[in-house]
Amino acid sequence: MDKLGSSIYRNRKWVLLIWIAVILFFGLFALKLPTVLSGNGFEYKGEYNQTRKILEKDFGHPKSSIILVFEREKTIKDKEFHQFIQNTFSRLSNFDSARDITSPFDRDGMIKDNYAYGLLTFEKKAENLGEEIAKLKRILKNQHGLKVTMTGEPIIVQDLNVASQEDLRKAEMIGLPIALVVLIFAFGGLVAAALPIVIGVVSILITMGTVYFFSYQFDLTIFILNIVPMIGLALSIDFALLFINRYKEELQTKSIQEAIEMTVRTAGRSIIFSGLCVFIGLSGLWFIKIDIFQNVALGGMLVVLISAFSALTFLPALLSLLGKSINKFSVLRVTEKENSIWYRFAKMVMNHPIIMVVLSLAILLAGLAPVKQLVLAIPGTDSLPADYPSRLALETFQKQFIASEKRDEKKVTIVLKTNGPVTKRNNFKKISTIIRSIEKDKLINTVNSPYSATGIRDEEKLYQFFQHGDTAQLAPLKEYFIRNNEILLEVYLNTEEHSAKARDWVKDWSQRKLGVQAFFGGPIKFEQEIFAEIYQKAPYGLLLIVLSTIVILMAAFRSILIPLKAILMNVLSLSCTFGIVVWIFQQGHFGMRPVDIALILPVFVFTLVFGLSMDYEVFLISRIQEFYLQTGDNTLATISGLTFTSKIITSAAAIMIVVTGAFAFTGVMPVKQLGVGIAIAIFIDATIIRMVLVPALMRLLGDWNWWFFGHHLKPQQNRSKKPAS
Repeated sequence: MDKLGSSIYRNRKWVLLIWIAVILFFGLFALKLPTVLSGNGFEYKGEYNQTRKILEKDFGHPKSSIILVFEREKTIKDKEFHQFIQNTFSRLSNFDSARDITSPFDRDGMIKDNYAYGLLTFEKKAENLGEEIAKLKRILKNQHGLKVTMTGEPIIVQDLNVASQEDLRKAEMIGLPIALVVLIFAFGGLVAAALPIVIGVVSILITMGTVYFFSYQFDLTIFILNIVPMIGLALSIDFALLFINRYKEELQTKSIQEAIEMTVRTAGRSIIFSGLCVFIGLSGLWFIKIDIFQNVALGGMLVVLISAFSALTFLPALLSLLGKSINKFSVLRVTEKENSIWYRFAKMVMNHPIIMVVLSLAILLAGLAPVKQLVLAIPGTDSLPADYPSRLALETFQKQFIASEKRDEKKVTIVLKTNGPVTKRNNFKKISTIIRSIEKDKLINTVNSPYSATGIRDEEKLYQFFQHGDTAQLAPLKEYFIRNNEILLEVYLNTEEHSAKARDWVKDWSQRKLGVQAFFGGPIKFEQEIFAEIYQKAPYGLLLIVLSTIVILMAAFRSILIPLKAILMNVLSLSCTFGIVVWIFQQGHFGMRPVDIALILPVFVFTLVFGLSMDYEVFLISRIQEFYLQTGDNTLATISGLTFTSKIITSAAAIMIVVTGAFAFTGVMPVKQLGVGIAIAIFIDATIIRMVLVPALMRLLGDWNWWFFGHHLKPQQNRSKKPAS
């Protein structure tokens, strides 16, 4: 690290020129990133996908569809409403991008009172219909008292992309100015305060440009636009804050070169260890083979590497060039009085360690209480802001035309594949037995099958009908349900939407030996596979994070108890965070409409915050260790470490809370929950955990903090009871 600092100082102009070239190159591709993002990221290569491909290939199901929802005001007459619909479909006659176009007049039940709907099907996936949607927007026109709105998966996907970009802009407009104010209070000057923002923006820009190139190998989700800035800005500013604070401190007694070298040696070491903790925390997401988790792992790990690298190279080069000008344009005077306030607080914590531990644990356990009511759900249409037209139109369509028990959320699609034609007697008998067994299940509402479609309940009569029935009657039945050796069943469950009972049902039936090949699909199967993948794989990622963090902290501090305490404190603070998130969102406090917690939240918050909170652990314990090596007095070292790091940890935490908490004011619900969750976790960690509980436990454990497999950390021979400044 010594050579790195001196090398950067000597070649500071070249380092800056290289960085400028890198910024310009990747900045161009960062601007293109939104064009290659699509979907909500919940893609998993399982049985659900296999069944969907069978339905598309063998049964002719479209890859995607757009619903046109027509509405009229009560003053508009039927004739005018019908004419509006006909005119709309007349304009669509030249729209040749759709596979099929179905108007409300083509089928019964597509017009109801003041509402109607049409259907456009496509041979492209939902995320690939950008041009088609743009054409439709030009074709579809509203009139006074009459309107037509597009909805369905392709529109929802596009709107989520738009909403995510709007959310990012909104969060930046809120977060960046407040972060700058916090930095001014921390450093007192505009130059020092602006540098962390510059480092943050540079890190995000380069990361987004780098991620663009991964679009050729990965399906990238739109949430990349929120996750990378959320992590990158908070972490980059955090690293820069630590680095600049130490540089300003060293500059008081050293030359510019010496200050750079010492800062790289000390703060640089902390950045490497804390960055490594965050990197490993995010790497735990690789175990979960779902696109959104792979995407966040990719974007998050890249932004951690780039943030740490920019803090260790770009920032010291800038500081080398600025020198003592870092203190220019001061707007606030930073005095030693602030340190004395933190000193008194540290003394108070250390003088009453047992009371502090009991009080902290009581608060954390109280916050943890609601977590037992946690209900997780996969983000769907309700991820969009409530006022988005596509969401409102879909809700209208479902309310007016789809009975509650027939909603897709309660549907399981089953394709049974026989050895030979389905209509052979022995195959027909097997299929009939399976249908009867499903119908008898207590969780079943209805089963759409040849039995329900014909109204014939007797197996022999239905068999004879398929053998000798009227061709005109048989054709539509076979068209819908049967393809040679495959038969389609649509099962509707009598459960709540997104329920664990429904997921258990489809898991149980898909594992049964039915005597024929069975492929299960539909929204419930999709949910079951997503939940199963997370529940099965997340523990491996969490185990990697915990074990790696213990090893890294052991290597950093030569201690057994410090890493173990860090793990336990993190688990406790994160559990408290989840409880508070449940209380806010699921129970509907602070004006929130009650909503289930996004399935991604516990995994993301744990992996992100577990690593991010190690920043404070490393910052605090590194300084305590420095003082302990000088004094040999654990209590004095803890007080001194707390005194010298409290302001920087508080400032860093405030910035993280502002940057991530700004997403609380956005519209995409999973992002809102994630931003609030991270902000709460950081607040708890930086206050109750890092400022109170950790120092109190350091005081109670004394020199045992520095015990490492039979050895104690040995202070330097020339002990001094006065901590270094």
